[in-house]
Amino acid sequence: MNSFRKGAILLLLLILSSECLEARLQSCKPSGKIMGKKPPPGQCNQENDSDCCKQGKLYTTYKCSPPVSGTTKATLTLNSFEEGGDGGGPSECDNKYHSDNTPVVALSTGWYSGGSRCLNNITISANGQSVTAMVVDECDSTMGCDEDHDYQPPCPNNIVDASKAVWKALGVPEDDWGQMDITWSDA
Repeated sequence: MNSFRKGAILLLLLILSSECLEARLQSCKPSGKIMGKKPPPGQCNQENDSDCCKQGKLYTTYKCSPPVSGTTKATLTLNSFEEGGDGGGPSECDNKYHSDNTPVVALSTGWYSGGSRCLNNITISANGQSVTAMVVDECDSTMGCDEDHDYQPPCPNNIVDASKAVWKALGVPEDDWGQMDITWSDA
C-alpha cells in the first residue's frame, strides 16, 4: 500500500474516532428513577404551574446534562426564587432568596456542576433577544418528590429555570411564560 493511501486511511480512522468521541460526550443517559410520593396537603407549591409528584409514578433522574457550547440548547422554565415561591428554600449558591425582578436562574444538575457556576453569569437567547442572568441555584435532576424539593419531580437534564425578570427581558408576553426553547452560554 502506498504512503498516500496509508495516510488517507489513518486520517479517516482519526475522523471516525473523533466523531465517536464527540457522540459519546454529547450523550447523557438517565442515571435512574425515583418513585413519586403524594405530597401532604398544601405542601406542593404550584405557583407558575409547577408540577407536583404523583403517587406511584416513576420519574427519570440524571447526573449529567448535554455539553455546554457557545449556543447550548435548553428549555427555559419559570421559577420564583422569592421566599414562599415555588422554588422552595433559599438558593443553593448563597443561601438567600432572590426577587422575581432580578434576572437569576437555576441550572439542571449537570450544568450546575457541583456549584462551579454559582454566582456566575450566563447569557440566555430567545425570541430575538438576549439577557444576562446570574446562576444562584440548582434545578435538581437527581432527586425530587420530597420536602426538600417542594414535592416536585426531578428536573429534566436540560433546564434553565428562570425568574420573571428573565422572561420579561426576553420580551415574552406574560401569557406565554412557562416553557420555551432557548440557547445559553457562559457569559
